[in-house]
Amino acid sequence: VQLQASGGGLVQAGGSLRLSCVDSKRTFSNNAVGWFRQAPGKEREFVSSINWRGGTTYYGDSVKGRFSTSRDNAKNTVYLQMNSLKPEDTAIYYCAVSRYSTGSVNSDHYRYWGQGTQVTVSS
Repeated sequence: VQLQASGGGLVQAGGSLRLSCVDSKRTFSNNAVGWFRQAPGKEREFVSSINWRGGTTYYGDSVKGRFSTSRDNAKNTVYLQMNSLKPEDTAIYYCAVSRYSTGSVNSDHYRYWGQGTQVTVSS
């Protein structure tokens, strides 16, 4: 597995961004994929996960109703659509491939991690 996260950037509060996570080795179609984020001085936080089929998703409380995740296994890509962004969403966002087919909030369940993409939301 080789993950590449992209789509981050600078956006004003209330705006939207879509992150992408591509598996260039084309091996994660049977695994759940999660998104986590880490802001400076803070612990890593679970954002979302999606199971291998794409039918089951989980979201952290702070992003429910604003973020959504989806996947296209034919393109080996998982997406994180982020709407109604807030300054507190500012962080480096990481995608990660689970050891399992179902998603989890537990970062220990994730075996492979991408390099992260910076999201900055200005007020």
